[in-house]
Amino acid sequence: MIGGVSFTFAKISQKSGEKGRRIDKGKPLSMKIGILGTRGIPNAYGGFEQFAQFLAQGLEKKGHEVYVYNSSEHPYREKEWNGVQIVHCKDWEKTIGTAGQFIYDYHCFRDAALRDFDVLLQLGYTSSSVWHRLWPGKAINIINMDGLEWKRSKYNRLTRKFLRLAERLAVKHGSILIADSIGIRDYIRDEFGRESIYIPYGAHIPTAFDPAIPGRYGLDPNRYDLLMARMEPENNIEMIIRGWMDSGKARPLVLIGNPGNAFGKYLVSTYRHERLHFIGAVYTAEVVNALRHYSALYLHGHSVGGTNPSLLEAMACGCNIAAHDNPFNRAILGEDASYFSSAGAVKDLLDTDLTESVLRRNKERNGQKILELYNWEKIIGQYEELFAGAVAGNSF
Repeated sequence: MIGGVSFTFAKISQKSGEKGRRIDKGKPLSMKIGILGTRGIPNAYGGFEQFAQFLAQGLEKKGHEVYVYNSSEHPYREKEWNGVQIVHCKDWEKTIGTAGQFIYDYHCFRDAALRDFDVLLQLGYTSSSVWHRLWPGKAINIINMDGLEWKRSKYNRLTRKFLRLAERLAVKHGSILIADSIGIRDYIRDEFGRESIYIPYGAHIPTAFDPAIPGRYGLDPNRYDLLMARMEPENNIEMIIRGWMDSGKARPLVLIGNPGNAFGKYLVSTYRHERLHFIGAVYTAEVVNALRHYSALYLHGHSVGGTNPSLLEAMACGCNIAAHDNPFNRAILGEDASYFSSAGAVKDLLDTDLTESVLRRNKERNGQKILELYNWEKIIGQYEELFAGAVAGNSF
């Protein structure tokens, strides 16, 4: 049973030594799997890269042959990483801007057509669905539909129109669609009349947190508030900062994220205060997890799309969470968080302390969700089951 859809595996008959899919009696199907749509692994960018890293490693450990496509701009230059094969493809994004993403995907698909993949997992559709005629015909093309990209406020009207087209192409041509949240699954069904398989992201609960790490940033454990996000308007960073500026500023506000884009530069130049800290992007898991764990309040402003990896990781780190009030965040957190939808609501949250019993309850319940619903072992198993069932010829 995956995402409410059940199936049984069909038998595959194949001559010994024949190239392609392999199956041993009583053992899972051994598959050749390609993963594209990210800048690559090991993760040095964001959520989809983090997901690709965990999924690729997990599938490789289960005995599958896994390939991940890396941008030529990725700092990792080797052809293998922890048993996962790395395919480097030319990326012109730094030279020509957004159009470079489409050229990068084009190169990835041209290469994938030569690899004889059983499954090609595409993470997102923004710059890949236009190349649907190049998708490898022998592979099962599975698309993780990500969020509602066309709703992102950073895009102009023409770009949003194109993204709606890209979304329709992905839904029409994908062999199987994956939704990372119930909200996205329902949207695809209501908008396009097509079913998708619900599989969320995952997170690990760290075994320990280094209490000395906040001190590296001049912070005292449990005496600062934290926000971690890409510097984009739809993550409601400005709403949170404005609410903090209007509050009593009882604790410093720390922002993790690269402020190098236009919106990030605007925030840094507009909002200045000695207790407001833009510390840039941080990718070392030990450091990020400690900063999360020792924050007094973790503010999650994401409002577009499905299950956000950074939210799950905050839950896994035992954070006290206040989230933007939207169906995607509520589907994950339920009653085990505080919510805001305006700068005024942020101010009120910051000026109000929850009781210890409520904090303890929220943290325990969110941690239990990670163990039961969002743990990587379970999610990797769901992907493996989906891939194997699709390769075996099952319908969904």
